[in-house]
Amino acid sequence: MKRFIPGILAIALGLGGAYYYFSSQPVTGLASLAVEAQEATDADLSLVQEMSMGNPDASVTMIEYASFTCPHCKNFNSGPMKEIKANYIDTGKINFIYREVYFDRYGLWAGMVARCGGPLRYFGLTDMIYDRQAEWTKGEPEAVAANLRRIGKTAGLSDVQLDACMADGDKAKAMVAVWEKNAEQDNVTSTPSFVVNGTNYSNMSYAEFATVLDKELGE
Repeated sequence: MKRFIPGILAIALGLGGAYYYFSSQPVTGLASLAVEAQEATDADLSLVQEMSMGNPDASVTMIEYASFTCPHCKNFNSGPMKEIKANYIDTGKINFIYREVYFDRYGLWAGMVARCGGPLRYFGLTDMIYDRQAEWTKGEPEAVAANLRRIGKTAGLSDVQLDACMADGDKAKAMVAVWEKNAEQDNVTSTPSFVVNGTNYSNMSYAEFATVLDKELGE
């Protein structure tokens, strides 16, 4: 489980590096850009779409806070999440919302790639990013950027699409702002963390999640 301190980590994200690395331009001014991202009051939060699956009108909403660079998040995605999706999301019993957490610039870059295909491709890309976590996170920043681009292209994204997504500094800034706003609102301090109908939970087994969800569903 990873823990973070909202607000402070924005300085260390290297936000400017996201679109500089992906567009193969020199990396400059990372610190100042990151501080601007933290302090700016003009971030357009509407640029960041809430990513969800299941039934938006369900009586139960489950929110996951996770980082693409968090090993425990990967384990949840490849374990309990598979059963939750099959038994609660795909059946329309619950509304599931995934919210990204950024411990580092690599996690932010991964989020930018995942969002590049829009909501229809988002969760497919999320699965690919988690499945290949041990591979794409290795190496220098340029190598990580190239690894993420390959994942995007494997999912059917073009170089033009990836260039546009990774050059979107306004969206990157908004993503960080939305993360901090949501984390503070839901009192989230580690990943993976979950909120089910307003109650916070730490990572659990599928059986434990099922107990919580069934109770909320009245089953």
